[in-house]
Amino acid sequence: MPLPIVAIVGRTNVGKSVLFNRLVGRRLAVVEQTPGVTRDRLSAEVELDGQQIILVDTGGLAGAESDELITQVSQQAARALQEADLLVMVVDAQEGLVSLDHQVADVVRRSGKPCILVANKTESPKIETSEFFELGLGIPVDISALHGKGTGELIEAILSELPETEAEPVPVAGETAVAFVGRPNVGKSSIINALLGEERVIVHEEPGTTRDAVDIVVDFAGEPFRLVDTAGLRRAGKRGRGLEYYSSLRTLRALQRADVGLVIMDAAEGITKQDANIAGEVEDAGRGLVIVANKWDLVRQVAGQGEEGSEEKAGRMERMLQADFERMLRSRLRFANYAQVLFTSAVTQEGLVDLLPTAQQVVQEYNRRVDTGPLNRVIQAAIAAHQPPARGSRPLKIYYTTQVKSGPPTFVIFVNDPKLMHFSYRRYLVNKLREAFGFEGTPVRLLVRKRE
Repeated sequence: MPLPIVAIVGRTNVGKSVLFNRLVGRRLAVVEQTPGVTRDRLSAEVELDGQQIILVDTGGLAGAESDELITQVSQQAARALQEADLLVMVVDAQEGLVSLDHQVADVVRRSGKPCILVANKTESPKIETSEFFELGLGIPVDISALHGKGTGELIEAILSELPETEAEPVPVAGETAVAFVGRPNVGKSSIINALLGEERVIVHEEPGTTRDAVDIVVDFAGEPFRLVDTAGLRRAGKRGRGLEYYSSLRTLRALQRADVGLVIMDAAEGITKQDANIAGEVEDAGRGLVIVANKWDLVRQVAGQGEEGSEEKAGRMERMLQADFERMLRSRLRFANYAQVLFTSAVTQEGLVDLLPTAQQVVQEYNRRVDTGPLNRVIQAAIAAHQPPARGSRPLKIYYTTQVKSGPPTFVIFVNDPKLMHFSYRRYLVNKLREAFGFEGTPVRLLVRKRE
């Protein structure tokens, strides 16, 4: 079953981001007193009393409509309503009921989605919230997101109101599940069509997915694959403002059914901010990652490699082009230096034969487990080569490490005080694990715990 999506909506400056941070349990959204700070949508997987959901923070649905930016933010929030399974509409109990609240309530009612009305900023017992009954959305749940008051009751209300989501195909044991993600018009659909056109590919479609995605079960060279196609992604507006959060909801849906994400880029356009955002979604979801630089034939044409010359010279130029592109890519995607990079063209079909075998190799690394003995020897050798920096007079002591899960490889390192572990030293240890055990194409999680 897909994770249900709960969207927090409301006019600007009613405390939506504060509530989002409270439910997520860590400060993800930017919270300021200036109205309209949340410019795009932010989403996170959250566990509420054992129930996993996708929680979405939105910009205001109403505000200074003459401001172009506010108008675009409102468009993004409206799209959140389309994607959501449940809405949480927030109002400001201190300011009271205003006309903009009525506007938001009208939009919420027209969406046809179930909704929970929340009266925020009820720190004072003297505050009365009965006036919000006028919105026709039921009795408000009184909370103070800033202080945590009433959030327990809100969580209970959310869990009780969550509707049943549509069933999605369930990956079969032994299949390599691959999600094709990327911006519109990067050639994603062309790549999938080219793969399905191979004579050795047997395919049937499984309908019934919820967010315009289709699972395609494929037998490729005798190996079973599940291709999770996200071809339903659409540009959010003329200028694409906020596309990363509109796209991320559907990307998250697809990645939930996948082991590895193929991030398709238009190599002729270069590496865009949105490409980096989508790769970040794959990383955050804890899935294997392969970067696919598509339309490579166009890059070659621009570089003049189609001109006459020796085969040796052409090969040398090709290697230089690919090395330059990969160097640029590694610089822009520093968080995902472990990702494999493939160069393809859906038109000439070059490089496509490597896509699924590479995804299969990444999944093997994704599911890799390491014995405790060799694991601790690598960590101890890393410590001996480079002692952890001390903070003040108290040094960090590392006792032992164990792998707690795979998919992705996740390790717990036990220390005397987790606060003494600097993020740079954690990154150093992860790099040493990669040097010793590979893990190419997969994120590695290193959790720091205090030894009791």
